[in-house]
Parts: sequence; structure tokens; C-alpha cells
Amino acid sequence: MNLTSHSLGLGFWIALSVLAFSPLSTRAQSCQTSSDLEDAPRAALTAAGQRYFDMAAKGDVAFLRQNANPSLVSDFSVIETTVKDHQQDLAGAQGTVKSVFLLETEGAAPVPHAEFYCGVFGKNGQTSGSSVFYLDNLPSGKYGVVLLDATSAKGRTMVSLILQQAGSDWKLGGLYIKAAQVAGHGSDWFLARAREYKTKGQMHNAYFFYTQARSLISPLNFMYTLATEKLDTESQSLQPADIPANGKTVDLAAGTATYKLTAIFPQVVGNDLDLIVKYQAADISNTNQAYQNNVAVIKALVAKYPEVRDGFAAVVARAVDPGGRDYGTLLAMKDIK
Repeated sequence: MNLTSHSLGLGFWIALSVLAFSPLSTRAQSCQTSSDLEDAPRAALTAAGQRYFDMAAKGDVAFLRQNANPSLVSDFSVIETTVKDHQQDLAGAQGTVKSVFLLETEGAAPVPHAEFYCGVFGKNGQTSGSSVFYLDNLPSGKYGVVLLDATSAKGRTMVSLILQQAGSDWKLGGLYIKAAQVAGHGSDWFLARAREYKTKGQMHNAYFFYTQARSLISPLNFMYTLATEKLDTESQSLQPADIPANGKTVDLAAGTATYKLTAIFPQVVGNDLDLIVKYQAADISNTNQAYQNNVAVIKALVAKYPEVRDGFAAVVARAVDPGGRDYGTLLAMKDIK
């Protein structure tokens, strides 16, 4: 099965590291929550977010492209793919705005590492009403973050819109769509399973399920709240040393070959939770050979970590060439011998 990987974004890199709260680091950046904003700017952001949501729910990618900022238009395929992949989730859904934030940077140059602290913080940092956004190489300007919940027959879906102010307009800068549940299970369920795996000594499954719980509890992977930080703290010590992390590759022996793994992580595929493994490949133009290599990687991975049979419905191997193109193969767990 040929799978195409894609990522969602604003046209700038996203910082994923958690940093300690420091008021001195926020001088060039500011954040206003919905309660901080005056009526007019809050209403404008809410209306723009609702309008873009409605177009995404209708599958109107032409409208979204026409109203996107230039950096997003230059690589709009990620938005098109996102809207297409989630069309059934959004069909007939009513979008309810949950939160609105206004982020602003000072100066003319892009900010190498922008940190936005939103809401009220306590003496120990985050509170139940605070949020933090970390963004790298962010062009100077004003940005709106509009978070919506969409409920349909398929369940609850989290829709996040990043808007960039251009004159009196709010242009689309990013669109993120995530299911709030996997096979009917939310973050609490995955957290409970992670703790069970930890008790059993299945540390790889425990870490991966913590990761999935983290994904389901937050609509954006560059947004941090008190809830996400508690999960991060609980799971940090569990990260296995033998999986790729922070740019470090890990060797996986498969027969006479050795593959350099670049990432292993859980991902929702349809209604299943699958385990994704990415590895370096010199060339993927020979798809027959790429398929054979993928199968070899999948079998070797499951042989090395047999516990993943209990946690995942399938394994997807993605061979990634030096240009970033990939070739993917999915094998159901029951078919991995």
C-alpha cells in the first residue's frame, strides 16, 4: 500500500521543545486571550475563523487558497490534502469556537524563537487558564489562533486555524484538523493504557500511548497548557533510549541489511492506531525494492519490540529518500509473521 506523508504548517518551522517560563523572553511578543480582547477585534477573529471553518467543512479549497497568505499559497497542497482527508469528519458538522488568541510580534525582522504566554500564570508557571505557543522563525506581525470543536456523526474533531493580519483582513496561515478520539477513545483512555503498559514493564508501548494521549489532549502540537505539561512531565522519563529522538538515528538490523531509523511514532489511520516507522533510503524509485525493504523493516521492528503487537493494529514503514520523498507500506499486525 503506497502512502504519502505530509505535514501541516504555516510556512515557518514549528518549535517543539518545552521551555521554562521567563517573562524576560517575551518582550518582543505578546498574547491576548479572548477575555483580554476588545469586542471588535474578538468579533473579527471569531467571524474569520468561522468563515474559514465553514469553507473547509464544505471542501471549498479554492476559497481557502484565495484567502491564504503568500507563504501558504506557495505550498497549498498540504491544506488541500488535510481538507480532503477529513471531509467525512467535517461533513454536516457544526463548528463551535472554543478559544481565540491574538499573537503579536514587534520589529520588522522574523523572530528566531517566538514565545507567547497567554492568560494568567501562577508562581509555579501554568494554570488551568493559561496557554503557551512556541514558534520558530515567525515573520513579524499579528496572528490569530482560533480553536473550534466540530461535532458530526463521525464524532468530535478539533479544528485549529492560524490567521495572519493583512491590512483589515485576516488571511489563512495554517489549518490543523485532528480527531479528538481514536476508535471512540479519548485522551484519558490512552493515558490509562499508558500507565497500564508502564506497570507491565512494556515501556515502548507506554511511551507511545503517552504520546497519543498528548496528541488528543491538545489541538496543536506547538501549544502547551497545564494539562499537556503534566503529561510531558509524566512521560519524559519513559522515553526509550533505543528509539530515534532529537535528530538522532537508530540502527535496525534486518537480515544482512542495517537501516537507519529516523522516527517511530503512533498515528491514527482510519479508525485504527498504527505505529509509523521512518528510515533513510538512498533511492525509492524502484518501488518493488522499496516495498521489500519496508516489509523487512516492519518485521525486524516487531521482532525487536514484540510488545507493540498488543498496542497497535498495524505498522507503517516509510522509506524516505534524501530529497524528502517517501514510499510507504502498511502491514496489519496479524499479517506480520
